[in-house]
Amino acid sequence: MTDRTLWEYLTVPLLIHATKQILDNYGSEGWELVQVVPGPNPESLVAYLKRPLEQG
Repeated sequence: MTDRTLWEYLTVPLLIHATKQILDNYGSEGWELVQVVPGPNPESLVAYLKRPLEQG
């Protein structure tokens, strides 16, 4: 059997004025940005993140 990476996913709201700070915070925890889409109002975005699932 081949080793394969298993992933966990997270969806987080992003405020336009704090996008970098929010993404840097999650990045420091090992999360990788996959996509950003418009949020429910003009002042917000939604980020989809992933990171390898810790096995063991």
